[in-house]
This record gives sequence, structure tokens and C-alpha cells, in this order.
Amino acid sequence: MIEVASVRVLPEYQLLIDFAHGERGVFDVRPYLDLPAFRQLRDPARFGRATVLGGTVTWPPDLDIAPETLWHLAQREPAAVASGLG
Repeated sequence: MIEVASVRVLPEYQLLIDFAHGERGVFDVRPYLDLPAFRQLRDPARFGRATVLGGTVTWPPDLDIAPETLWHLAQREPAAVASGLG
């Protein structure tokens, strides 16, 4: 089972995601922003409210992306690069 352990909002509508099994990746939300359910995330303040709930990334009140989608489409990066240390 794939689960998100933590999420950090990055510039340009991207998310730095740590998965419970130890991998880390950057997920680009921009391709989703034209879909009706995700248009509300065009507001940077609303996008910035991303959190982890039930093992995936969610936004209040009830918007989420399946953890399997996040994992399959996230760009994997070495931890030092993803954290800004590289």
C-alpha cells in the first residue's frame, strides 16, 4: 500500500512528497488545474493548505489526489536535491 508521510508546498504548484516507504518525489499539480475539481487550487493560498490526511495529500474541505497517482507520477529526486541542499 502506498501512503504519503509528509508534504511540503513548493513554488509553481508543485509538492515535495515523502512516501511512507522511504521514497521522495516532486509532484507537479499544474496539469490538474484545468480540471473542474482542481480549479480552486489555482488560488495560491488555497494550494498552500495542502496537508496529509489518511495517507494522501488533501486540501480542505474534501479534495485529494490518490496516493498511487502521486507516487506513479512524482519526479523522483535525490533527497539532497529535493530538499534544496544540492
